[in-house]
Amino acid sequence: LEKKYRHLRLTSAIMHVWQDREIRFDSPDSHLRPRAGEFKIDLLDAVEDTKGNNGDRGKLLVTNLRIMWVSSSRPRVNLSIGYNAITNISTKRTFSKLRGAAEALYILTKISKTQFEFIFTNLSEEGPRLFSTVMAVHRAYETSRLYRELRLRSAVVRNKELQLLPLEEVYSKFTGVWNLSSDQGNLGTLHITNVRLVWHCNLNESFNISLPYLQIKLVTIRDSKFGMAMVLETTPQSSGLILGFRVDPFEKLKQIVQEVRSLSQVFTAAPIFGVEYKVEESPREHRRE
Repeated sequence: LEKKYRHLRLTSAIMHVWQDREIRFDSPDSHLRPRAGEFKIDLLDAVEDTKGNNGDRGKLLVTNLRIMWVSSSRPRVNLSIGYNAITNISTKRTFSKLRGAAEALYILTKISKTQFEFIFTNLSEEGPRLFSTVMAVHRAYETSRLYRELRLRSAVVRNKELQLLPLEEVYSKFTGVWNLSSDQGNLGTLHITNVRLVWHCNLNESFNISLPYLQIKLVTIRDSKFGMAMVLETTPQSSGLILGFRVDPFEKLKQIVQEVRSLSQVFTAAPIFGVEYKVEESPREHRRE
């Protein structure tokens, strides 16, 4: 059976997304370039890394996945801080060699069991913009995790209707889909969108699965004790779970797998991470224009 249906197998081509999950120091230029689906939100030209490079002027780039600081005089000295690593953001008074006593942005992070503290001071008069932009974008990241993370038994369905995310579109809805996670299976409905798959039980909609394409490692058709089924394997980030779904007739099962494969390939080319924020220009910036 594996050989017969090998053409239905899908290994996700989405490269490992590290930009929002890691902290990197003194990275090569290639690691500072936006990856697919990453875009610039704001750029501040005069920011000091007061904690690590006090007295060194640099640029701070805010994207939808991370913040990056690059020294203006020594570009090899740089930082990449993923939003997922951030545990707290606040403002405190600090001393800058370039500006003196000033209000600064304090960022606490944690990777595994290691904690890092970063302090950034805006050297221009637009100090509050540094604070407001970074805080707001990080908040947007935190509230958009359904785009990027596997969720089980979450509030994604209400009155048997999928609760759409702001950038989400439903492409297909299949009834009569069995979830094979239990000995007897559970009958439910499968929603296929541009960012994820969502299945929910018909008798208990709180029993559901929300699986973003970003977390799918493998899609295949395999034989099971329930008959032929679509099998999804998640990435290590989602604990490498194996999920099985069955639907009749077999042609319908093949249609679902082919659609998941096609949409996953589209997502690979242009991932949607769900972080949306627009910087509003201040009156001071308008006057300078």
